[in-house]
Amino acid sequence: MMLSLSKFLQLLVTTSICLFLIVPTGFALAPQDLPAAPPDEAVLDTAEVLSRAGRNEIESRLKQLEPLRVDAKIITLRRLDYGLSLTGFGEDLVKRWSGDGMANPPPLILFLEETQNKQAAVVVSEELNDQLPDSLLRSTGRTTMSQPMRDGERFRQASLDGIERIAVVLNGGEDPGPPIEIERTSIPTNIPTVEETRESNAFTWVIVLLVVGTIVPMATWWVFSR
Repeated sequence: MMLSLSKFLQLLVTTSICLFLIVPTGFALAPQDLPAAPPDEAVLDTAEVLSRAGRNEIESRLKQLEPLRVDAKIITLRRLDYGLSLTGFGEDLVKRWSGDGMANPPPLILFLEETQNKQAAVVVSEELNDQLPDSLLRSTGRTTMSQPMRDGERFRQASLDGIERIAVVLNGGEDPGPPIEIERTSIPTNIPTVEETRESNAFTWVIVLLVVGTIVPMATWWVFSR
């Protein structure tokens, strides 16, 4: 019996270790998990958060950047491999895809979206650094794209907003800046707040105790005085 239990425990530990090693690789993503060369698809929805209509709309918008001689892509992922940052992931991917052997490949623009932490980043080839400075890329990822992702998981809107902001600058326009945050105001209501409810309950108990403290002595006096 002890031998069987020991074998069972060994099997359980071995299975747990295998699951620990295998499961994360199915969800976490590293640059080497993507194709070695830039794929033909402009949208790589590995997180499967975009509908078919959403992907088509984003692809159509990305194609409008082709006259600017850039290769722009949207990449969604569920979560990053351990130790990676989203910007670092994009930079490694740009290096891999820029050195794929093509003669004078167009500079890359990668719009990255991680669904687990609802964060976004924009990474570009070195040739675009002067036109698209780091401050613009950081702001686009952290505000323009991340805000719709945090507000209702609107990944399609995040993609379109990020593309639009970068497109304006690429076309020589002034940076429109991050989206305006809408200040949410509370709507007047007749429903009492927690504090009001507590105050009301406390007042009620005071009245009840006063009534009981008055009636009980009078009732006792009346019963014993008869």
